[in-house]
Amino acid sequence: MNRKLIIGTRGSQLALWQANHVKARLAEIGIESELKIIKTQGDIIQHLRLDKLEGKGFFTKELEEELLSAQIDLAVHSHKDLPTVNPPGLIIAAVSEREDPAELIIIHKDCVDIKKRLSLKHNASVGTSSNRRKAQLLSLRPDLEFTDLRGNLQTRIQKLRDEQYDAIVLAKAGVARIDMDLSDFHIEEIAPIEVIPAPAQGVLAIQIRESDEELFHSLQAIHNQDVAATIGVERKVLNMFDGGCHAPLGCYCRQAEHGGFEAWTSIAEDNEDFPDRLYVHSDSTAGMAEQIFSKFQKGRKMPSSVFITRDLDDNSYLGRYLAKHGVQIDARSLIKIYPTINKLDSFILKRADWIFFNSKNAIDHFFKLNPLILKRTKLAVLGRGSEDALRKYDRVADFSGDNLGIKTTDIAKEFAKLVDGQTVFIPRAKDSLLSIQQALTPETKVIDMPIYETVLEENVDKSNADVLIFTSPSNVEAYFRDNLVEPGQQIICIGHSTAKSIEAMGLRYRLPFTPDEIGLSEAVFGLNY
Repeated sequence: MNRKLIIGTRGSQLALWQANHVKARLAEIGIESELKIIKTQGDIIQHLRLDKLEGKGFFTKELEEELLSAQIDLAVHSHKDLPTVNPPGLIIAAVSEREDPAELIIIHKDCVDIKKRLSLKHNASVGTSSNRRKAQLLSLRPDLEFTDLRGNLQTRIQKLRDEQYDAIVLAKAGVARIDMDLSDFHIEEIAPIEVIPAPAQGVLAIQIRESDEELFHSLQAIHNQDVAATIGVERKVLNMFDGGCHAPLGCYCRQAEHGGFEAWTSIAEDNEDFPDRLYVHSDSTAGMAEQIFSKFQKGRKMPSSVFITRDLDDNSYLGRYLAKHGVQIDARSLIKIYPTINKLDSFILKRADWIFFNSKNAIDHFFKLNPLILKRTKLAVLGRGSEDALRKYDRVADFSGDNLGIKTTDIAKEFAKLVDGQTVFIPRAKDSLLSIQQALTPETKVIDMPIYETVLEENVDKSNADVLIFTSPSNVEAYFRDNLVEPGQQIICIGHSTAKSIEAMGLRYRLPFTPDEIGLSEAVFGLNY
């Protein structure tokens, strides 16, 4: 290409970083370019919430008009800001690699309470104008209060420094791109499978005139086809629901660790509605959006009743989700737990570089022993449920398998790499599986200690619920000692060890992606009725 290109961009520091990133990529393939700054409706109107602005594309419309009138050759957008249908005459010619699509909660240090989920104090005021974020965060922390937040990243951060909010929520991608100094705040990163991001969050889109075939072919050299495939699912879901960037809809698709593709979707009626969430796995992206859309169709049936082998308190995520749909809940643990030791040798803990907890029960029984944990000792947990249990004891996990799925073997492999050659103390249940221990390298020293045991309840009453959720192999054994599965009952197992107990009886079951109440809620919603 012999001509010098003009790149249209908004004027914020983040937008300029994005445009300069594309300019540098073009230079790599021998194309010269320059920037042209264009103000958009979203930049000019700062006093209204995003969902109060008329129409769609309020961060993109003016750039598109400049493209159509040939005042610029290409426009660089945050892909999540684009409407799902291009104006006639324009196309997306290329997309960038994907920056981490996680969310960041940036908290004023006076408002931190690590005993609570997300490390936010009770009734904290959170700044965000995203209905998607509000709905999902309220499902995790119903006590939070939300206030609208507009402006570029620097303006938003300054508002937090001025104590207009206790915390604000930003996309990790934007913060990472402009390398902001946030050392005076406490930062919590929320994985994209916990708070599901906006479709195409973290991706840049390069938009051109459809007639500019020469430029289209040149841009294929910097086009990321793998990213295009996964965000194509997310954007199609958004399009099928006719949602804009202010809709309380999140969708995140990625290549699965063991082949195929997996996607999470969260949809709420409004920013105060408890979201419905769905996890799906597919061999390819073809038809994936249609599969997701069909699951969310209005009028779809939910089970009328659910039995779970765990006590649920009033703040339980699963309990609140099922209550939203009027599902009757029979929640009762079928096991009793007893400590097997009364004292912990402090010398053991002094030797440990890491302590690994594979369950909430292990955490509770460990801290009942009043352990003296050295500051240098790091703590690891299996997933989100154990993370929350650990917070009650004023500790935050240094390692969590919450983003690695439900397979303990996968989590064990990642943990084994991290702790290679160090000393790991593992307090656990008597007769529990040794998946973590078996994955550790020979160079890693292991202190393995049963600190509690489980005893099965006698004479367990049968449940007639539509769905049976089992939360441990012991609960499976206790239930099926006296009972059988009724015709039509569906089974969900919280994890693979529980599933093996069900498999041994020749029964069918469903597994959630994560072994926690969010994962269980997704699994219940994904059942066919």
